[in-house]
Amino acid sequence: MPTILRTHLTALRMLLVMTVILGLAYPLLVTGVSQVAFPAKADGSIVKADGKEIGSSLLGQNYNLPKKASSDSKTGDDPDEQAPPDPKWFQPRPAAYAYDPKSSGASNLGPNSEDLLKAVRERRAAIAAFDGVDPASVPVDAVTASGSGLDPHISVAYAREQVDRVAKARGIPAETLKRLVDKYTEGRSLGFLGQDGVNVVLLNKALSETE
Repeated sequence: MPTILRTHLTALRMLLVMTVILGLAYPLLVTGVSQVAFPAKADGSIVKADGKEIGSSLLGQNYNLPKKASSDSKTGDDPDEQAPPDPKWFQPRPAAYAYDPKSSGASNLGPNSEDLLKAVRERRAAIAAFDGVDPASVPVDAVTASGSGLDPHISVAYAREQVDRVAKARGIPAETLKRLVDKYTEGRSLGFLGQDGVNVVLLNKALSETE
């Protein structure tokens, strides 16, 4: 057999063997182990309420009021209208792409960007008015998006800032909500990375169950 043909056949056999091992056997093994060891995480950390899937604890989402109906829109919503936040829910931090999991990413605006500074000022004023607090007390994460734009966590300070507004909108004692925030406060990753945070998706799920 010619050397060049023998070389190509060897390469082809190696390709087939590695395809079976790395393309089939290894993925099946990892999938099987993950389904046995931690099935909830392997399936996407899906959050359910009343047997229905309402999101993932890994992905943030918006909690807005419905948009106004528009006769010009096929969906019945005005496409140019920005849905206002619902005061009955704890709100997440801003997201560059409205928590669309298909469009993960930040705004790519740096600290010297006038557009970013303008957006931060507008967000701070809007959040202060919405929550009924002094603009100077609005936490940084309330006016800036995460790097992924999908992070479901907010700071403990931002969660506590929203307590009075949510309590008033729902007619629930503020102390009850403060205890709920404390319950869903998560510590630092690995005990030393980052800061304590609150998962808004899980917090709002628990909030819905208090009704």
